[in-house]
Amino acid sequence: MSSMLEKVSGANFDRRVFLKGAAVAAAGAVTASAVGCSSGNQEPQEETVEASARPENTLEEVDLWTDLPDPDAEGTWIPVACWHNCGGRCSNKALVKDGVVLRQKTDDIYADEEGQGHFQNRACPRGRSQQQQCFGADRLKYPMKRKNWEPGGVNVNGELRGVDEWERISWEEALDMIASELQRIYGTYGARSVYFSTYAYGPYSNILNTLGGYVYADTVESYGNWKMCCSAYGTPFYNSNPDIEGANDRFDLPNAETIVMLGGNPSWASGGSPSYHFARAKEAGTKFVYVGPSRNITASMLDARWIPVRPATDTAMLLAVAYVMLEQDEQKQLIDWDFLHTYCVGFDAKSMPEDAVLDENFKDYVLGVYDGVPKTPEWATEICGTPVEDIEWLAETVGKQHKVMLLHSYAAARSNGTENLSQLFLTIGAMGGHMGKSGHATGAMYHYEAGNAGPQLVKLGSATSAFVPNPITEVIPGGETWKAIVDGHYTYCGTSGSAVNGWAPKEERDIDIKAIISGANNFLQSKMNVNDGIRAYRKVEFAWANDYKLSSSCQYSDIVLPVTTKWEGYTPDTSSPGWINRESQVITSPVLEEGLYEAKSDQWIADQLADRLGLDRAALSPVSEKQNYFNMIAGAKYFAGGKLMYSQDSSALLTAAAKAKAAGEDFDMSGYTEEWKPLVTITQEDIDKFGDVVGEPQEGVIGFDEIRAQGVYQVEMTDDKRWIGYKDFIEDPEKYPRPSKSGKFEIYCQTKADGINSIGINPEPIKPYPNYIVPKEGYEESFADWSAKERGEYPFQMYTPHYLRRSHTTLDNLPWLQEAFENPVFMNASDGEALGLKTGDTVLVSSKWGQVLRHVSLMESVMPGAIAVPHGVRTDIDPETGIDTGGSENTLLGPVVSNYFPQVSGYNTCLVKVEKWTGEPIPYDYEKTFIPSV
Repeated sequence: MSSMLEKVSGANFDRRVFLKGAAVAAAGAVTASAVGCSSGNQEPQEETVEASARPENTLEEVDLWTDLPDPDAEGTWIPVACWHNCGGRCSNKALVKDGVVLRQKTDDIYADEEGQGHFQNRACPRGRSQQQQCFGADRLKYPMKRKNWEPGGVNVNGELRGVDEWERISWEEALDMIASELQRIYGTYGARSVYFSTYAYGPYSNILNTLGGYVYADTVESYGNWKMCCSAYGTPFYNSNPDIEGANDRFDLPNAETIVMLGGNPSWASGGSPSYHFARAKEAGTKFVYVGPSRNITASMLDARWIPVRPATDTAMLLAVAYVMLEQDEQKQLIDWDFLHTYCVGFDAKSMPEDAVLDENFKDYVLGVYDGVPKTPEWATEICGTPVEDIEWLAETVGKQHKVMLLHSYAAARSNGTENLSQLFLTIGAMGGHMGKSGHATGAMYHYEAGNAGPQLVKLGSATSAFVPNPITEVIPGGETWKAIVDGHYTYCGTSGSAVNGWAPKEERDIDIKAIISGANNFLQSKMNVNDGIRAYRKVEFAWANDYKLSSSCQYSDIVLPVTTKWEGYTPDTSSPGWINRESQVITSPVLEEGLYEAKSDQWIADQLADRLGLDRAALSPVSEKQNYFNMIAGAKYFAGGKLMYSQDSSALLTAAAKAKAAGEDFDMSGYTEEWKPLVTITQEDIDKFGDVVGEPQEGVIGFDEIRAQGVYQVEMTDDKRWIGYKDFIEDPEKYPRPSKSGKFEIYCQTKADGINSIGINPEPIKPYPNYIVPKEGYEESFADWSAKERGEYPFQMYTPHYLRRSHTTLDNLPWLQEAFENPVFMNASDGEALGLKTGDTVLVSSKWGQVLRHVSLMESVMPGAIAVPHGVRTDIDPETGIDTGGSENTLLGPVVSNYFPQVSGYNTCLVKVEKWTGEPIPYDYEKTFIPSV
C-alpha cells in the first residue's frame, strides 16, 4: 500500500539523511545573510524579480555528529518568534552564529517569585523545536508549478492535483501566471467564483477585494457554540475571548477552595504558563475537579477528581447538577437566591425579564414542569455516562457555602447541539453566587489568558496597514464549505459575527467556484471534511497556495510560492512580536535579515502582484515591514493607573452614561479613565542605528536595544492591576451593567431565542433558557434503536483534543516533535481489549465520511465508548484504497453543522467504528518524512 505523500515526494528519504539535510540547510543556505541583531543599515530590497540560478534539489550526506556547528561556539542570543495559534507568544531565544542556530533556550530574564512577583515565561516543546521549522530540509525553496496544469482554464487536469509532479519556475513566471489567472477568472466569471481560504485580513485579502471581492467560509472553530449568543445574555467576547472576563487573575487562584474545570487541557494547549499558575494554587491547598471524556495531562498534574462525561453531553450533566441543587437547597443551603434575583433574570417565575414572550423559566424546566421529565441525575447519566454519585457530589461542591471557581475551555462547545451550554454554565455559577469576589469565579480558561485572566497591562503598538472591505456578501457556513464547492450549492445564513444581529434567515444559493486561493493557513487540512476538500480542489480551474512547507493545501494546488517564516525579515505580523499573558510582552527579532533560499514575505508577494494587476501598491502597502516592526515597538504602552476595564465594560459604561444623559439624569464618569504610558525609550541614535525607518524619540521605562536583547518585558504587579471577574458589576450593577438587554445576566434571554430562531435551520424553536438538545452525531445517534439500546454501525464517539506536538497543523512536520509525540488514537483499555487490540497496534477508524489508520494507545483514563483522535495530523491518502494513512480527524468528520448554528463545526461530535487493521502496519510519522521533488 503506497501513500500519496510517497507519490508526491517522488522518493523516500531516510530519517538520518533528513535530519542531516536540515543541518546543511541551516549552515549552507544563510552564509550571505546578516544576523537580525546586527546594527548595520541594509540596502532597500530591489523591486524587480530576477530568475534565479537553479541548483539541484539534493540533500548532502553529512555526519550528524561531526558536521554540525559546535554547540559551545560563541554566538549571539536572539529573542525569536513563536507565532503560532496555540495561544501563547512564549519567550524563545536562539543562539546564532553566522546565520546558524546553534541551540535554543527560554526566558532567563525573570525568576519565579513569591506573592505578586514575577514568573518565568517558559517555552514548550513546540517553541523549542522552531529551528527545525525554519531550517528544516523540507522547506519550500522556490516557486513551483504542477507539471500537468497550464494557465487559461483548458489544460487543467484537476484530477491529478495531489499526485502530480512539480516543475520549478522562477518568481517572474509564477507571479505572471497568478496575475493572469486572477484577471482571467475575475473577468470571465466574476468575484463570486473566487474562494479565498483564509481569515478575512492581510495583504492578499486587500488585493482580491480591490479586484471585486471573494467568497469565504464563516466558521466558529475555536469557540464553538460558546461564542454565538454570549453577548446577548451578558458575557461578551469582543476584544477578548468569550466569557474570559469572568475569570480571576493568577493571584486569586489559591484563594479558591475548589477549581472546577469543564474541559480544556492548558498544560498542552495554552501558552502563557497556565500550568505553573494552577500548580501554585494546588500547592496552596486548592482542590481541582476535571470534567471531560478523559482524565488528561492537566487533570493528572493537578491530581484532579475526574468527573467523566461523554462528548457533547455536558448540558445534560449540568442540568442534573442544577436539579440536585434545587432539590437539596432547603437542607444544605446550596443556592444563592439573592444573587439570582439581584444580578440575573429568568431563573424562576419571580425574575422574568420584561421582554419575555414565553411563559416558561429555567427552574420549572429543570423540575420537569413543562415536559414531565425532571432532569434528575438518573435521567442525565443515561445520556452523559456520569455516575449519579458524581453528579450529586459536584452539585454540593459548587454550592454557595464553598469558594469555587468554575472555569471552562471551549472544547465542550465544539460539539453539535451545545448551543445552550454557555448559558447553562453561567447559570450554574450564578446559582452558587460564584462571581465578583475573591476565591469565586465563573469564566473561561483559554489561550494566554488561562489561569491569569484580566485586561492587558502591556501592549504593542498598532501596525499600519490598509483595509479594503470585501464587497461580496457570499459567506458559506464553515462545515458546508468543501461540499458547497463540490455540489455548487449551499445554505446562506449570514455571518456569525459577535452578536445575534449578524444572522440572516436561511436562503438556498448556487455557487460556482473556479479558483481556490490559500494564504497564511492550511484549511484543507484543518477544516472538517477533507475528502470533499480534495474533490473541491480537483474541481476548480486554478488553485494557488503559499507556505514554507508543502502543506496539504499546497499539495493540491497548481502554483506554490515559498514564504518566509517569522525568523526571516521584519514580517508584518501584528502578533509577532506579540503577547504571552496580561503581564508580559514579547519583543522578537529576526534571525536572518532576508528569506532563506528564494522565500519571500507575504507583503513582498502582494506588492509584486499589485504591480502586475495595475493596482496602487502604495495604497495597499502604505509602510514597509521594517517600519511596521518599529512602529509596534515604539507604540508599545503599559498601564500606568486609573480604572482597569475590558473594552466591552467600557462600552457598557458609556452606554449607561448616554442613557442617563438622555433621561436628564446625572452620571458621574470621573475616575473611569485609564492611563497608559510609552514602554520603550527610543533615542534618535536608536532610530538612525536601526535604519530605514521614521520615528520620534520618546521616554519609556526600558531602552530600545535592551528590550530587543532581552526579548520579554513583564510589568511590576501592584494592587491596582489585580483582576476579579465581574467585581464592578457585583458591587454596583447600575453603574456597571452587563451588555445584555436587561443589563443583567440573562438565564432567560429572549434576544438569544429570537436571533437563533430567525435563522430557521431547525424546525424546533430553541428555548430562551438553556434546555437539553439531542446533538447531531451524538451519543443517542450511536444507537440503531435508542429505546432498546441496540448499538448502531458506528458505536464510538470521537473527539479531537489538541496535541502538544503541534499548533493545529503547524509544526507537525518537525522530526523532534514527531518522535517525542507519536500521535496515537487514545481509547479505553476495556474497549480495546474487547476488540482484541493492544497498545501499538494499527487500527482502522471509520465514519460515514472516511477512514483513517493510526496506532492505538489503550488507557483507563478514557471513558468507555469514547475515542480521542488528536487534532491536526497531516492527511496522507492511499490512492488505491482511499484510506487516510496519515490519520487526520478531519477525514472522519463530514459536512455536518450544529443543530441551530450553521457556522459552528462540531469537531467533537463524530460517530466512528474501530477495527484491528489486518494489513501492513503503518510506520511512525517520523519514519516517513518527505521532501517534494521536481
